[in-house]
Amino acid sequence: MRDVDLDAVRTFVAAADAGRFQDAAAELSITQQAVSKRVAALERKLGVRLFTRTARGAVPSADGQAFLPHARALLRAEERALASIGPGRRALRVDVIGRRLGPAAVLRDFHRAHPGADLDVVTFPDADTAVDAVRSGTVDASFRAVTMPGRRLPGEVGAVRAFDEPVQLLTGPSHPLAAARAVTPAELAGHRLWMPGLVTGTESAAYYDALAAAFGLTIEITGPDFGAEPLLDALAGSASLATFVGDRTRLVWPVDHDLRRIPLRDPEPVYPHSLLWHRANPHPALTALRAHLHSAHPARTDTGTWVPAWAR
Repeated sequence: MRDVDLDAVRTFVAAADAGRFQDAAAELSITQQAVSKRVAALERKLGVRLFTRTARGAVPSADGQAFLPHARALLRAEERALASIGPGRRALRVDVIGRRLGPAAVLRDFHRAHPGADLDVVTFPDADTAVDAVRSGTVDASFRAVTMPGRRLPGEVGAVRAFDEPVQLLTGPSHPLAAARAVTPAELAGHRLWMPGLVTGTESAAYYDALAAAFGLTIEITGPDFGAEPLLDALAGSASLATFVGDRTRLVWPVDHDLRRIPLRDPEPVYPHSLLWHRANPHPALTALRAHLHSAHPARTDTGTWVPAWAR
Protein backbone atom coordinates (compact mmCIF):
# COMPACT_ATOMS: atom_id res chain seq x y z
CA MET A 1 0.00 0.00 0.00
CA ARG A 2 3.03 2.27 -0.13
CA ASP A 3 2.43 5.45 -2.19
CA VAL A 4 -1.25 4.68 -2.77
CA ASP A 5 -3.07 7.80 -4.02
CA LEU A 6 -5.90 8.54 -1.57
CA ASP A 7 -7.75 10.53 -4.25
CA ALA A 8 -7.80 7.35 -6.33
CA VAL A 9 -9.02 5.38 -3.31
CA ARG A 10 -11.74 7.98 -2.73
CA THR A 11 -12.75 7.74 -6.39
CA PHE A 12 -12.92 3.93 -6.21
CA VAL A 13 -15.20 4.10 -3.15
CA ALA A 14 -17.45 6.70 -4.81
CA ALA A 15 -17.71 4.58 -7.97
CA ALA A 16 -18.42 1.44 -5.96
CA ASP A 17 -21.20 3.21 -4.05
CA ALA A 18 -22.68 4.90 -7.11
CA GLY A 19 -22.47 1.89 -9.45
CA ARG A 20 -21.56 4.14 -12.39
CA PHE A 21 -18.46 6.14 -13.17
CA GLN A 22 -20.62 8.99 -14.45
CA ASP A 23 -22.44 9.32 -11.08
CA ALA A 24 -19.14 9.11 -9.20
CA ALA A 25 -17.77 11.92 -11.38
CA ALA A 26 -20.75 14.12 -10.53
CA GLU A 27 -20.35 13.44 -6.80
CA LEU A 28 -16.63 14.25 -6.88
CA SER A 29 -17.03 17.24 -9.24
CA ILE A 30 -14.58 15.80 -11.76
CA THR A 31 -14.98 14.40 -15.28
CA GLN A 32 -15.93 10.81 -16.05
CA GLN A 33 -12.59 10.50 -17.85
CA ALA A 34 -10.79 11.52 -14.63
CA VAL A 35 -12.69 8.81 -12.72
CA SER A 36 -11.64 6.20 -15.26
CA LYS A 37 -7.99 7.34 -15.13
CA ARG A 38 -7.89 7.28 -11.30
CA VAL A 39 -9.45 3.83 -11.11
CA ALA A 40 -7.12 2.49 -13.81
CA ALA A 41 -4.07 3.91 -11.99
CA LEU A 42 -5.21 2.31 -8.73
CA GLU A 43 -5.74 -1.03 -10.48
CA ARG A 44 -2.21 -0.85 -11.89
CA LYS A 45 -0.84 -0.02 -8.46
CA LEU A 46 -2.65 -2.93 -6.81
CA GLY A 47 -2.20 -5.33 -9.71
CA VAL A 48 -5.88 -6.38 -9.79
CA ARG A 49 -9.12 -5.47 -11.55
CA LEU A 50 -11.40 -3.57 -9.16
CA PHE A 51 -14.53 -3.36 -11.33
CA THR A 52 -16.50 -5.51 -13.67
CA ARG A 53 -18.10 -3.44 -16.41
CA THR A 54 -21.72 -4.23 -17.17
CA ALA A 55 -24.46 -2.73 -19.32
CA ARG A 56 -25.74 -0.89 -16.27
CA GLY A 57 -22.38 0.51 -15.25
CA ALA A 58 -19.66 -0.96 -13.03
CA VAL A 59 -19.76 -3.26 -10.03
CA PRO A 60 -16.84 -4.18 -7.79
CA SER A 61 -15.05 -7.35 -8.81
CA ALA A 62 -14.21 -10.02 -6.24
CA ASP A 63 -10.94 -8.17 -5.57
CA GLY A 64 -12.81 -4.89 -5.48
CA GLN A 65 -15.25 -6.22 -2.90
CA ALA A 66 -12.35 -7.47 -0.77
CA PHE A 67 -10.58 -4.11 -1.02
CA LEU A 68 -13.65 -1.92 -0.41
CA PRO A 69 -13.83 -2.09 3.44
CA HIS A 70 -10.11 -1.40 3.67
CA ALA A 71 -10.47 1.52 1.27
CA ARG A 72 -13.17 2.98 3.51
CA ALA A 73 -10.89 2.49 6.52
CA LEU A 74 -8.09 4.39 4.73
CA LEU A 75 -10.40 7.33 4.09
CA ARG A 76 -11.63 7.34 7.70
CA ALA A 77 -8.00 7.31 8.89
CA GLU A 78 -7.31 10.29 6.61
CA GLU A 79 -10.26 12.17 8.12
CA ARG A 80 -9.08 11.48 11.67
CA ALA A 81 -5.53 12.52 10.83
CA LEU A 82 -6.65 15.82 9.32
CA ALA A 83 -9.10 16.48 12.14
CA SER A 84 -6.37 15.99 14.74
CA ILE A 85 -4.45 19.00 13.44
CA GLY A 86 -7.33 21.20 12.38
CA PRO A 87 -7.76 24.59 14.13
CA GLY A 88 -9.30 24.00 17.51
CA ARG A 89 -9.07 20.20 17.27
CA ARG A 90 -5.53 19.82 18.63
CA ALA A 91 -4.74 20.59 22.26
CA LEU A 92 -3.10 23.97 22.85
CA ARG A 93 0.49 23.19 23.88
CA VAL A 94 1.90 25.67 26.39
CA ASP A 95 5.27 25.84 28.16
CA VAL A 96 4.91 27.02 31.77
CA ILE A 97 8.58 26.83 32.90
CA GLY A 98 7.66 24.70 35.95
CA ARG A 99 4.44 23.06 37.07
CA ARG A 100 4.56 24.67 40.54
CA LEU A 101 5.33 28.17 39.30
CA GLY A 102 3.16 31.19 38.59
CA PRO A 103 2.58 30.58 34.86
CA ALA A 104 1.12 27.15 35.63
CA ALA A 105 -1.28 28.76 38.13
CA VAL A 106 -2.33 31.37 35.57
CA LEU A 107 -2.88 28.65 32.97
CA ARG A 108 -5.08 26.79 35.47
CA ASP A 109 -7.10 30.00 35.88
CA PHE A 110 -7.54 30.10 32.10
CA HIS A 111 -8.71 26.49 32.02
CA ARG A 112 -11.25 27.14 34.78
CA ALA A 113 -12.58 30.07 32.76
CA HIS A 114 -12.54 27.99 29.53
CA PRO A 115 -13.18 24.38 30.63
CA GLY A 116 -13.69 23.28 27.04
CA ALA A 117 -10.14 24.25 26.06
CA ASP A 118 -7.91 21.20 25.66
CA LEU A 119 -4.42 21.92 27.02
CA ASP A 120 -1.09 20.12 26.78
CA VAL A 121 1.19 21.56 29.47
CA VAL A 122 4.96 21.18 29.07
CA THR A 123 8.08 22.60 30.73
CA PHE A 124 11.32 23.64 29.04
CA PRO A 125 14.55 24.25 30.97
CA ASP A 126 15.55 27.57 29.43
CA ALA A 127 14.36 30.48 27.32
CA ASP A 128 16.41 29.53 24.24
CA THR A 129 14.73 26.13 24.06
CA ALA A 130 11.32 27.72 24.58
CA VAL A 131 11.83 30.33 21.85
CA ASP A 132 13.04 27.66 19.41
CA ALA A 133 9.99 25.54 20.25
CA VAL A 134 7.62 28.44 19.60
CA ARG A 135 9.41 29.29 16.37
CA SER A 136 9.31 25.70 15.08
CA GLY A 137 5.73 25.06 16.19
CA THR A 138 6.66 22.44 18.79
CA VAL A 139 4.61 24.50 21.26
CA ASP A 140 1.93 27.10 20.69
CA ALA A 141 2.98 29.46 23.49
CA SER A 142 5.48 29.91 26.29
CA PHE A 143 5.65 32.03 29.44
CA ARG A 144 9.05 33.70 29.77
CA ALA A 145 10.77 36.87 30.92
CA VAL A 146 12.01 37.64 27.43
CA THR A 147 13.21 41.21 27.79
CA MET A 148 16.30 40.21 29.73
CA PRO A 149 19.59 41.71 28.44
CA GLY A 150 20.71 40.22 25.14
CA ARG A 151 17.36 38.60 24.32
CA ARG A 152 16.23 39.30 20.76
CA LEU A 153 13.22 37.42 19.54
CA PRO A 154 12.88 36.21 15.95
CA GLY A 155 10.57 38.42 13.91
CA GLU A 156 7.92 35.72 13.61
CA VAL A 157 7.66 35.31 17.40
CA GLY A 158 5.29 37.70 19.14
CA ALA A 159 5.54 38.61 22.81
CA VAL A 160 3.41 40.56 25.24
CA ARG A 161 3.87 41.19 28.94
CA ALA A 162 1.25 38.78 30.26
CA PHE A 163 1.26 39.23 34.03
CA ASP A 164 3.44 40.56 36.83
CA GLU A 165 3.94 38.21 39.76
CA PRO A 166 4.78 39.79 43.13
CA VAL A 167 7.88 38.36 44.77
CA GLN A 168 7.67 37.30 48.42
CA LEU A 169 10.18 36.48 51.12
CA LEU A 170 10.00 32.94 52.54
CA THR A 171 11.47 32.28 55.98
CA GLY A 172 11.33 29.81 58.86
CA PRO A 173 9.64 30.69 62.17
CA SER A 174 12.95 31.59 63.88
CA HIS A 175 14.07 34.12 61.29
CA PRO A 176 14.35 37.75 62.58
CA LEU A 177 11.77 38.86 59.97
CA ALA A 178 9.36 35.98 60.51
CA ALA A 179 6.82 38.09 62.42
CA ALA A 180 6.83 40.99 59.94
CA ARG A 181 3.60 41.69 58.07
CA ALA A 182 5.68 43.11 55.21
CA VAL A 183 9.26 44.19 54.62
CA THR A 184 10.96 46.50 52.15
CA PRO A 185 13.59 45.11 49.77
CA ALA A 186 16.16 47.45 51.34
CA GLU A 187 15.58 45.83 54.74
CA LEU A 188 16.90 42.55 53.38
CA ALA A 189 20.44 43.91 52.98
CA GLY A 190 22.75 41.85 55.19
CA HIS A 191 20.36 38.89 55.47
CA ARG A 192 21.27 35.49 54.01
CA LEU A 193 19.18 34.99 50.87
CA TRP A 194 19.63 31.48 49.49
CA MET A 195 18.43 30.30 46.07
CA PRO A 196 20.36 27.11 45.25
CA GLY A 197 18.20 26.36 42.19
CA LEU A 198 19.04 29.64 40.47
CA VAL A 199 21.02 28.88 37.30
CA THR A 200 23.44 31.48 36.02
CA GLY A 201 22.52 32.78 32.56
CA THR A 202 18.80 32.11 32.82
CA GLU A 203 16.09 34.76 32.73
CA SER A 204 15.32 34.22 36.44
CA ALA A 205 19.00 34.69 37.32
CA ALA A 206 19.01 37.94 35.32
CA TYR A 207 15.98 39.13 37.28
CA TYR A 208 17.41 38.35 40.72
CA ASP A 209 20.83 39.72 39.78
CA ALA A 210 19.11 43.01 38.97
CA LEU A 211 17.07 42.87 42.19
CA ALA A 212 20.20 42.28 44.26
CA ALA A 213 22.06 45.11 42.56
CA ALA A 214 19.17 47.55 42.99
CA PHE A 215 18.83 47.04 46.76
CA GLY A 216 22.32 46.00 47.85
CA LEU A 217 21.45 42.36 48.46
CA THR A 218 23.59 39.24 48.29
CA ILE A 219 21.88 36.12 46.93
CA GLU A 220 23.71 32.85 47.51
CA ILE A 221 23.33 30.14 44.89
CA THR A 222 25.95 27.78 46.34
CA GLY A 223 25.19 24.19 47.28
CA PRO A 224 23.45 21.42 45.37
CA ASP A 225 19.85 21.92 44.33
CA PHE A 226 17.92 18.94 45.73
CA GLY A 227 14.54 20.46 44.92
CA ALA A 228 11.87 22.36 46.82
CA GLU A 229 11.37 20.01 49.76
CA PRO A 230 14.99 20.03 51.04
CA LEU A 231 15.06 23.83 50.64
CA LEU A 232 11.90 24.15 52.75
CA ASP A 233 13.39 21.81 55.36
CA ALA A 234 16.50 23.99 55.54
CA LEU A 235 14.49 27.18 55.93
CA ALA A 236 12.33 25.66 58.67
CA GLY A 237 15.37 24.77 60.77
CA SER A 238 17.34 27.98 60.22
CA ALA A 239 17.27 31.31 62.03
CA SER A 240 19.19 33.07 59.28
CA LEU A 241 18.25 31.64 55.87
CA ALA A 242 15.52 33.09 53.67
CA THR A 243 14.62 32.81 50.00
CA PHE A 244 12.44 34.46 47.37
CA VAL A 245 9.31 32.92 45.86
CA GLY A 246 6.61 34.16 43.53
CA ASP A 247 3.29 34.73 45.23
CA ARG A 248 1.66 32.18 42.89
CA THR A 249 4.37 29.56 43.33
CA ARG A 250 2.71 26.45 44.76
CA LEU A 251 4.54 25.19 47.86
CA VAL A 252 3.40 22.61 50.40
CA TRP A 253 5.24 21.89 53.64
CA PRO A 254 4.59 20.02 56.90
CA VAL A 255 2.58 21.94 59.47
CA ASP A 256 5.42 21.91 62.00
CA HIS A 257 7.67 23.77 59.53
CA ASP A 258 5.58 26.91 60.19
CA LEU A 259 7.14 28.74 57.25
CA ARG A 260 6.20 32.37 56.60
CA ARG A 261 5.48 34.01 53.25
CA ILE A 262 6.12 37.72 53.75
CA PRO A 263 5.07 40.36 51.18
CA LEU A 264 7.64 42.87 49.97
CA ARG A 265 6.56 46.51 49.82
CA ASP A 266 7.85 50.01 49.05
CA PRO A 267 8.52 49.09 46.33
CA GLU A 268 6.97 45.72 45.54
CA PRO A 269 9.26 43.64 43.29
CA VAL A 270 7.27 41.89 40.55
CA TYR A 271 8.49 39.26 38.12
CA PRO A 272 7.51 40.26 34.54
CA HIS A 273 6.15 37.16 32.79
CA SER A 274 5.60 37.50 29.06
CA LEU A 275 3.66 35.24 26.71
CA LEU A 276 5.41 34.16 23.51
CA TRP A 277 3.63 32.79 20.44
CA HIS A 278 4.19 32.42 16.70
CA ARG A 279 2.51 35.26 14.86
CA ALA A 280 1.15 32.88 12.20
CA ASN A 281 -0.36 30.41 14.69
CA PRO A 282 -4.14 30.21 14.02
CA HIS A 283 -5.12 28.07 17.04
CA PRO A 284 -8.37 29.56 18.43
CA ALA A 285 -7.47 28.59 22.00
CA LEU A 286 -4.31 30.70 21.68
CA THR A 287 -6.47 33.71 20.82
CA ALA A 288 -8.66 32.90 23.83
CA LEU A 289 -5.62 32.61 26.11
CA ARG A 290 -4.27 35.99 25.02
CA ALA A 291 -7.67 37.61 25.55
CA HIS A 292 -7.96 36.00 28.99
CA LEU A 293 -4.55 37.29 30.07
CA HIS A 294 -5.38 40.77 28.80
CA SER A 295 -8.64 40.92 30.76
CA ALA A 296 -7.55 39.06 33.90
CA HIS A 297 -4.14 40.73 34.19
CA PRO A 298 -4.32 44.31 32.89
CA ALA A 299 -1.07 46.12 32.30
CA ARG A 300 0.47 47.57 35.45
CA THR A 301 1.64 51.14 35.63
CA ASP A 302 4.76 50.13 37.60
CA THR A 303 3.74 52.70 40.25
CA GLY A 304 4.81 51.31 43.61
CA THR A 305 6.41 48.26 41.99
CA TRP A 306 9.92 47.39 40.93
CA VAL A 307 11.07 45.58 37.80
CA PRO A 308 14.51 45.53 36.16
CA ALA A 309 15.18 48.35 33.72
CA TRP A 310 15.12 45.85 30.85
CA ALA A 311 11.49 44.97 31.65
CA ARG A 312 10.13 48.50 31.54
